[in-house]
Parts: sequence; structure tokens; C-alpha cells
Amino acid sequence: MNHFQTILTQVRMLLSSHRPSQVQALLDNLLAEELLSREYHYALLHESDGEALARKISLTLLEKGDPDLALLGWIWSGLQAPTAERDPSYKDPGGSEQCPTMELGPLEGSYLELLNSSADPLQLYHLYDRMDLTGEEEIELCSEPDTDTINCEQFSRLLCDMEGDEETREAYANIAELDQYVFQDTQLEGLSKDIFIEHIGLEEMISESVEVLEEAGQKSQKRPFPEEVPVDLKHRKLAEPLTMPVVTGTFLVGPVSDSLAQPCPPPPALFNTEPASSQTRLKDPGEMPPASQTPPSSDPAVQSLPKSPDRPGSASPFAPSAADLPSMPEPALTSRANLTESVEQFYQSLRDKYQAQPAGPEGTLVEMELVRVRLEKSSGKSQERELATLDWAERQPAQGGLAEVLLAARDRRQPRETWVIAVLGKAGHGKSHWARAVSRAWARGQLPQYDFVFCIPCHCLDRPGTSYRLQDLLSSLGPQPLPVDDEVFSYIVRRPNRVLLILDAFEELEAHDGSLHSAGGPGSAEPRSLRGLLAGLLQRKLLRGCTLLLTARPRGRLAQSLSKADALFEVAGFSAQQAETYVRHYFESEGTAEHQERALALLRARPFLLSHSHSPTVCRAVCQLVEALLQRSGEAQLPSTLTGLYVGLLGPAARDSPPGALAGLARLAWELGRAHQSGLKEDRFPSAEARAWAVAQGWLQPTPGAPETELAFSSFLLQCFLGAVWLALSGEIKDKELPQYLALTPRKKRPYDNWLEGVPRFLVGLVFQPRAGCLGALAGPAASALADRKQKVLTRYLKRLQPGTLQAGRLLELLHCAHEALDPGLWQHVLQGLPARLSFLGTRLTPPDTHVLGRALEAAGRDFSLDLRSTGVDPSGLGSLVGLRCVARFRAALSDTVELWESLQERGEAKLLRAVEEKFTIEPFKAKSMKDVEDLGNLVQIQRTRSSSEEAAGELPAVRDLKKLEFALGPVLGPQVFPKLVKILEAFTSLQHLDLDSLSENKIGDEGVAQLATTFPQLKALETLNLSQNNITDVGACKLAEALPALAASLLRLSLYNNCICDAGAESLAHVLPDMVSLRVLDVQYNKFTAAGAQQLAAGLRKCPQVKTLAMWTPTIPFGVQEHLQQLDPRIILR
Repeated sequence: MNHFQTILTQVRMLLSSHRPSQVQALLDNLLAEELLSREYHYALLHESDGEALARKISLTLLEKGDPDLALLGWIWSGLQAPTAERDPSYKDPGGSEQCPTMELGPLEGSYLELLNSSADPLQLYHLYDRMDLTGEEEIELCSEPDTDTINCEQFSRLLCDMEGDEETREAYANIAELDQYVFQDTQLEGLSKDIFIEHIGLEEMISESVEVLEEAGQKSQKRPFPEEVPVDLKHRKLAEPLTMPVVTGTFLVGPVSDSLAQPCPPPPALFNTEPASSQTRLKDPGEMPPASQTPPSSDPAVQSLPKSPDRPGSASPFAPSAADLPSMPEPALTSRANLTESVEQFYQSLRDKYQAQPAGPEGTLVEMELVRVRLEKSSGKSQERELATLDWAERQPAQGGLAEVLLAARDRRQPRETWVIAVLGKAGHGKSHWARAVSRAWARGQLPQYDFVFCIPCHCLDRPGTSYRLQDLLSSLGPQPLPVDDEVFSYIVRRPNRVLLILDAFEELEAHDGSLHSAGGPGSAEPRSLRGLLAGLLQRKLLRGCTLLLTARPRGRLAQSLSKADALFEVAGFSAQQAETYVRHYFESEGTAEHQERALALLRARPFLLSHSHSPTVCRAVCQLVEALLQRSGEAQLPSTLTGLYVGLLGPAARDSPPGALAGLARLAWELGRAHQSGLKEDRFPSAEARAWAVAQGWLQPTPGAPETELAFSSFLLQCFLGAVWLALSGEIKDKELPQYLALTPRKKRPYDNWLEGVPRFLVGLVFQPRAGCLGALAGPAASALADRKQKVLTRYLKRLQPGTLQAGRLLELLHCAHEALDPGLWQHVLQGLPARLSFLGTRLTPPDTHVLGRALEAAGRDFSLDLRSTGVDPSGLGSLVGLRCVARFRAALSDTVELWESLQERGEAKLLRAVEEKFTIEPFKAKSMKDVEDLGNLVQIQRTRSSSEEAAGELPAVRDLKKLEFALGPVLGPQVFPKLVKILEAFTSLQHLDLDSLSENKIGDEGVAQLATTFPQLKALETLNLSQNNITDVGACKLAEALPALAASLLRLSLYNNCICDAGAESLAHVLPDMVSLRVLDVQYNKFTAAGAQQLAAGLRKCPQVKTLAMWTPTIPFGVQEHLQQLDPRIILR
């Protein structure tokens, strides 16, 4: 018998179920009995690891005490609270007659211990509750006839959930089977089960509290004999009735009826509520009720335990209440009157702050669409996974915004688990608007599941060398900080599931790099670095159970954290209609509503700026420039580039700036951008006049939640523009270093960190555009000489580039730079280098990208073929591109294309519709998901519908001209979806290559082959048929052989590699070979036919002189037979 493991198990149970003061009392007793030295006693008192403490105590007891379990009774007595007297019927645990409950001790969350013990659960229940009542006053308990000891409705609902949830039932059955397998041997009766429990996982054992319901009737540690176990082991647990009351961890349960087939047994059928005949007075908090007073285990009913009026939230003095478990989340108080004055005051102050509406242009932001997104499947060991580029039809808008998402998901959340939501979007797309909208929704009572919402802007958190506590984060940071005193903070920590924490602009945190791998412990009181604080939140160790909402840009260091998010959303930006709505609201708020139509007319006259208006930042900049132009003169015109837009905004103010103010501000913008920051302190300005000038112009604004001395740029695009101004004006930047800042060619060594992603376009625009209206308007004529030299450097670099060799994303960036330059020579050089086949597969195409690409294709003067799959291009952008005369062929998502056809048909554009149908192609088509097959079916259905109508336009070219079709859905979806593909195969009359092989094996089986064989008469052009790795047996091979003569005139290659074909199937294939007059290659390798089947195939091959290759090596054929057949006919290949 392993005495150490036995003692260790009991010590673990005792320590995990007692308070620190009781554990200290135990160590004091060990010191008093001279089992510990004073130094060792001091070390154990400061031992923070519970497992290490249990092992050290167990070693001490094993070395200096009795190796039997008698010492454990003494341990128990050392943990008791001081008592004056005990009930006479109480058994001393240190005596010779130990009750089973005392021998077992309190459990550590392992219900397998209870399943295999002979402990009386009711005594165990009293044992648990005695520790909760230690130190309390005497309580008089009265049994009441109308009072249940537990929440019967809760227990009934639990039983229904267990019976209805197949996954839960299977999990319980698996645990029981493992337990039976490991511990059924009598030689293992004394062996500790800790190793087994560790492999299952302590957290899973604690969370599966209902498992005690399933085996509590056992009174012996021996497992039942095989003949006693029901045949259906998966449902064995729920099939066994309970014969005694058991402890589930939160309430007491009585016996269950013999059958759980009924929907949900009512509480009266489960519990006996007969009144007790006497009252019980508990004189000692640590006293155990006598064993004689507990109901016998064979009794089918349990008498009701008395209810304690002094313990809110607890139906019994023995059941732990929420107040007794500070580490567990408490339910929200239904009445605000139950809150303390401090908590109530903080709650009202927080609501008042979030209910305030922003004034001015900040409050005119039109609500944008929020779209659910997902991550790409990981292709390697790297943790970084980028966002998947969804087709337009795949977009799933979040109806009602984030507030509705949070409200709808509250019932699906797991208890005590932090829920992480990430809202992604480009700079200036309105992520912070969504964060503020959630805060306002809570303040208006629309998120009742949260008691507190904390919206914290992250650009004021990055303080190097500063230590934080969670209390500091909630109180001293954020806009208009509110103090969080200890009472409020204690309320928050006890109810983390009632807290929503919003970290806005998460990419601003320089310290969050690698925060998922930092040490973030569960404690919330001790100070730590910002990195450690973030690690505790993201790793779900700090404030565990809260809802964490992050807003950030989709690029950068947050990529490694996206896989940890439970939900991902993206802010899509403005549509054209929303941009116009924004313009109207802007001028209404400024009191110049008469300028609305004029401003919209100016914006529509510049399609490039109109396409950029999907960004709220650009939309606001356009409104500001239009307002300034209309105030100066009636005749106004917007520039055609983004560079011209910001030159128009900053140029008039730059002429009246203090000396060196613009250059100093531009340098700060560049340096902060290299450090991934946007906030700057007062001491970094070149002068107080420069600071005052920048603030007066609105280019710098106070940072929310930061000291008044700290400012931030009003927009990210403004910071990018100023950074480009510094590169264009600075003499510190060497000429040979300038091309790297365009980020068009990758660098293996020290690649440029393009955090200021707008700098390349602004830099080219500032250097190439005419001096008088661009760089000269900002810095005067003194900058002309320096700019001319830099223009020559960039011209040589850009003209050495070959656009046809660039990746799709860099090609788009080059087109944008050439557009911003307004240089005809550079523009023509880029157009001449465009390849005839342009693939943007997997590259996001925004409205500005679509506009610039269409302008370039139209100006090139030749035909192009476009691949627009997985680009997320909007319907209007798709229509504008494929409607160009220079686009001869295009591929796009089937669903997006069908939606475009429908919109063109509704608008009556029949000519354009026919042109788009002629250009659309799906060659070659690979079905990798169920959606692909469904979209292909919809395309075929459109063709059939048109063919049956009077206005038939003939076959769709995409269906008519398809020559290669691949099917790769895997072994799960393959057999389910393949029948849908078979139904539409006959529509592809030009199909030449049908590939049903997949690395993951489709496994369409014999049934799939039989269905496929019915389509052979319609597939007159089929040349290649690949049926490899599809689990085909002799039945399928015979069906295939019967149908193959229909393809005799066209089939050139047939592959049945790695199936289950035996001799009968090989014989049927051999008989049909002479009829296949066009067959050239047959592959039947890695099947299961023997030498007999191989000889049949060889005999059939001799009758087919047209066949060039027969590959038929298989391990079931003797190698000598294979060599002999190859010698007879060299066309037989053995590999």
C-alpha cells in the first residue's frame, strides 16, 4: 500500500476545504506537538502553493507518525474550531470508531472519490456546512412542513438537461467507464487516484458537479461485476436510481424515481416535505449531527432540512450561500435598494457620465454596419492568424449593433469564464463610436446583465515604468475618471460576471506585445506592470468571468491575440448613402444647412474622394474643406487626390504659423508613428506658440482620460500626412533610405514597419505634385530644391519596378501612389507593366481600390482577365469593374455574381446583364465547402429556369464552358453533399475532368458511385475520372463497370487508387476493358484484390492495345506474381 499517496489525498481534501485560519491552526498544533521546527513552521506559513504545502505536511506525518490512517483523525481534530461541549452521540474522529465521512474528509472537487466511497452523503453534507458556520452564533433550527431544503425547480431542470444533452451524458459515461477500468482491480484499492484525476483535469471535475447524482447509491469501493452493468454503458449513469440524498456542491438532492424517461419529475415526487417531530438545537458550529439521526440510505424519501432566515440566498443553514463563497460570482441584486450608499452613488455617477451625448461633429457620426468575421485556418505552427476575407454574400451583419450582441449572448455564456469580444476596423472607421454606443446603451438600461461598464481609451495607458492595480485601472483611467473606493471594488470583484470592460484602441498599447505570454496571476490587489495587468485579463485569470471588449485595427501586434477572442466583428465603413447622410448631418450641426446640396454636388464630382468617403475620417475632412471653400468664394472645387485634400485643409493655416511650427509638428508625428503612438506631451513641442497654434487649428486635441498637458492628433490620417511632410522636407533622411518608406518591395533584413500606412501615398503626392499647389503651399519656395532631389530618387525607384511581379496588395498600393503623383509618365509606366491576367484572390478590395483599379484598366487600352474571388468587393464595385469593356473574363464568388445579375435585371439593364453573363467564368471549379456546391446548384437552377421560359437566352456560358470540376469536402461532408452535386452534373455538358479525390478522402462509397453512374450518358465529353480514396468496394466497382460503356468514346484516364476493391470488382473491370476504346490510363493501385484479380486484369489488358498504362501494385498480390505479369506485359506498372 502506498501510504504517502493515501495520506496526501486526505491532506489535500482537508486543506482545500478549510479557511486559512484553520490551516494555520493545524500548523500551530504540529509545532506544539514538536513535529515541526520553528523554521519549518514559518516556511510552511508562507507557502503560497497549496500542492506543495499538502506534500510537505504529508511527508512530515509519514516520517514522524503512524503510517496508517489513524493520524488523519488527529489532523481533523486539529482543524476543528474550539468547542466547549459536544453531543454525547458524536463520535470522536480520533478514536477507534471513525465514521466513514470523517475518514474520507471533505472532497477537493473530485466526485470520483465520492463515487467510490462508503461515506454517507448526508453526513458529508453536514461536514461541509459545519465549516461555513464556524465562528457564527448559535442558530436554532426548526423544521417547517412547507419548506423545501433545496430549489426543486432548479434540480428538476438539471435532470432534464442531463437527459436531453447527449454530449453531457456521453461525457459522464466515459468518466465512469475510465474509473471502472482503472480501479476495478482489487490490487489498486489502496492506490491513490490523484494521477487519474490530474489527467482528467481538476477544473473539469469541479465543473461537472452533477456527476455525483449518477453513482451516489454505491456503498462499497468495489466496482460492480460485468453482469451487473447495463448493456448500454453510454446511458448507464442516468439509468440507475438514487437511493439516498447526495451533495451536488450547491444543493441537497433526494432520491430519483426509477425511470428518467418522463420529461421532468415534479418536485413533490422527488422530495418528502413531511414535518419533523422535534427541533434540533445546534450548540456548536463545528458539531456533527449524530449518525443515528440521519435517515437510512434505503429510505426513498428525505426529510426536509430547516431553512435559515439569517443567511440570505441559502435555503438551508448547511447549504453554502453566495456570501460564503467570495470567489464565486454573485447574482445581481434585483433591487437597487439593496446596494450600499457608496456602490449606488458610483453606479449613478457612471450612468450620468455615459448618458452624455457628444457635441459638435463628434455627435453626428452615422451608425455604420457591424459585420461578423472569422479567422483564416492556420496553415502552420505560427499563432498569428489573419482575418478571412469574406465574400459580400457571406457577410453577417450584427443586427442592432454590439448592444444587441451582448444582450443575445448572455444566456450562452459559460459561468466563471471571461468572454472576449474583438471589434476590428481601420483607423477612423468608427470603432470608438461603437464602444461609446455600448456604454450609452448600458446607461439607458438596455444591458441589464451588467452592473458596471468601464470604457477605457488605451492611448492614455502606456506609461513605461508605472505599476497598476485593477482598482487603478477602473478608477483613475478613462474619460472623466471616477474614484472607485474599496467598497465598490469589493463589489466588482465578487461579481465579475456583471462587469463589462471596454479597452478602446487596443493597438495604442506599446506594452501589449506578447501580453498573452506574460505572467498574469489571478490576484487583483497587488500592483503590476501594464503588461502583467493585460496578461491577467487576456489570459482570463484576472477578473475572471467578466466580458472584455477590445477595439483595434486588424493589422499589427494584436494578430496573435485574435485566436483567443470568442467573437470577432469588423466595422465595415460607410456606404455611399451613409456618406451622403453624414454630409447632411454635418452641415445641419454647423448651422449651414443651405450648403448641403452644394457640398454633395462637389463630392459627386470627384469619384475618387467619393470612394474614400467610406471612411468617416475622410468624410469629415471633405466636409471641413467644403465648408472653408464655400466661405471664401462661391466658386469652389474639390481636389482629385487625398494629398490635395489635406493640403487644402492645412495650407491656409500653415502660412500663418509660428516659425518652424509645421516642421516641428511633422517631426513629432513621424517619431510618434515609428513608436506606434499618437499622443504627445507638452514638453515635446518646439515651443508654447507651436502648441497653441496646433490646438487652435484643431489638429491636436486633448487625450481623453489623460492629463491636460497630453494631446493627440485629431485623426490617424492627419498623423500620416504630417509624417509624410517630414519625410519630404527633412534633410536628415538619406536619399537611399527614402524608397523603403514606400513599402512596395519586401526587405529580408530589417523590414520597414509600415504602421503609418498612409505615408507612402502622401509622400509620393507631396514630392510629385506641382510645387505651388502642394508642398510649396505648406513650406514655401525654400522646399523646392530638396523636393526635386527626392523626386528624382523616387522616380528611378518606381520605374525600376515591374508591376507584373508584385503581389496583389503591393500592386494596388503602387496604383494608389501613381494616382496621387498626378505624373503622366509614372502613370503610363505602371499601366504598361500590368499583366493581362490579374488575380486578387484573397486580397481585400475596398471602394478606393476598386475605383483606382477600374481607372487603370480603362486607361491601359487592352483586355484583361480578373479573378475577384475572396476580395469582399461590394456589389457596386463589382458591377463597375466587370462592366468595363476592357474586362474580357472575370471570376467572382458565385453568390456575389448571382446577386449582381439580379440587381441588373431589376434595374432593366438587359444589355449590361448579357455582357456580364458572357464574361463570367468558373473554370476550373473546386468545391471545398457545402456553400460551394449550393452556389453551383443555384447557378444551374438559373440556367434551367431561363431555358424553360419563353425569353430563353440559351445556356449560361459559365455552365456551358466548365471543363474541370473538383470535389474535396472530406469524409464527413463528402457523403452528405455528393448527392447534391450528382443532381446538377448533367448540366455541365462540356465537362472533361471530374476529380473526386481529396487528401482528406471524400469517401462517397458504393452508393455515391451508383449515383454518379446514372449521369454518364449525359457527360459525353468526360476524359478524366478520378475516384481515388473513396472507400469503393466490389459493389461499387461492379456498378461502375456496368456504366462505363457510356463513356467509351471519350474517357482517357480512370483512377481507382486506394479503395477497397477485391477480386470480384477487379474481374468486372477486366471484362469492360475491351469496350473502352478510348481509355489510355487505368490506375487500380492499393486495393485489396489478390493474384486472381490481377491475372483477370492482365488478361483484359491483352485485349486492349490502346491502353498505355495499367498501374495495379497492391500489397495483397505476391511480388513474384506482379513481376511475372509485368514481364508478360510491360504496360503494367509496379510502383
